[in-house]
Amino acid sequence: MNSKERVYAALKREPVDRIPIFMWFHPETATLLSEYLDIPEKYIDDVMFNDIRQVWVGNNYAMEGISLEEGETYSDYWGIDWVKEGAFNQIIKFPLIDADEDKIRNYEFPYGKINELTDNLFDLKSRSPQYFTGCDISPSLFEMYNRLRGMENSLMDIALYPEMFAAIMEKCADYNLALAKNAINRFSLDWLWTGDDVGGQSAMMMSPKSWRESIRPHLERIFRFGKTRNLWVAYHSCGSIRDIIPDLIEIGLDVLNPIQGNCPGMESIELKKEFGDSLAFMGGIDTQDLLPNGSVRDVDKEVREIIEIMADGGGYILAASHTVPPETPIDNIFAMYGAAGVSREMIFDRSSDLRKSLG
Repeated sequence: MNSKERVYAALKREPVDRIPIFMWFHPETATLLSEYLDIPEKYIDDVMFNDIRQVWVGNNYAMEGISLEEGETYSDYWGIDWVKEGAFNQIIKFPLIDADEDKIRNYEFPYGKINELTDNLFDLKSRSPQYFTGCDISPSLFEMYNRLRGMENSLMDIALYPEMFAAIMEKCADYNLALAKNAINRFSLDWLWTGDDVGGQSAMMMSPKSWRESIRPHLERIFRFGKTRNLWVAYHSCGSIRDIIPDLIEIGLDVLNPIQGNCPGMESIELKKEFGDSLAFMGGIDTQDLLPNGSVRDVDKEVREIIEIMADGGGYILAASHTVPPETPIDNIFAMYGAAGVSREMIFDRSSDLRKSLG
């Protein structure tokens, strides 16, 4: 099987030659791996057997797709200012943080930049025949508003100004849909990746009732569009979102990520038992304790157990519950891959072949 065939088979609950993989590495982890394997960093996905190739076209692209030097700043198309601090860019100016209701309601999204943003998908065109390819339009709704208004204001607006909040969610969704339509009309894709971090470490950031009233209807519009274009629909939210998983299934979700099992209600095995017949999962490998602190034996044992249960009957893509952190021992990364049927030797062989091809 090539990567595209493998992911499609897993999502359709058909037999696979091995579990498909979509691993996200912290930038410092990617650097460590490139040095260890003696390959250019841009080839990490190839050497580490990632079956999915995906490109951000929304505001996340500005966050992680703009290469800045430490302390350097950048202003994106949404009017958000960023600064490079450590491995990632951080927001230093929220354009609507002090705005009144009129300014918030009249905020204009950068529709004139949509073609330019989706141009980033050209990098996938040569990969499409072999790999499962995706377009990431996140942050979709609530998290996009956070970047405009700031987290504290966003949460207050839900409670104090629900009509205004619902109106801006509609505008966020309209722009998200415009991005999705442009991308899908221009490129051959396999899934539409959406997402918002609406879960905290112990509970949702808002009540499920508020989510259902102000966010669900607009997320449903986005999901429905992806489904009408025969794409799988994936959704990312960190944290504890157990209360809304039935809602996500009802509005058409196919794949849920990242499954942070240390959050209440998000234990991988329990989610598989309850929702596995109607929902596929990507993630579930703990990055807070297991990968950085566990022994090789711990990692091998737990990853094998998760795969045995999550992949039973199909519908599972191996991934960590967040980016693999740089404090993770290299041997633990290899142990995780080994449990999925990709040995250290296989990774070394790919690295060697790559070096030869590059001369």
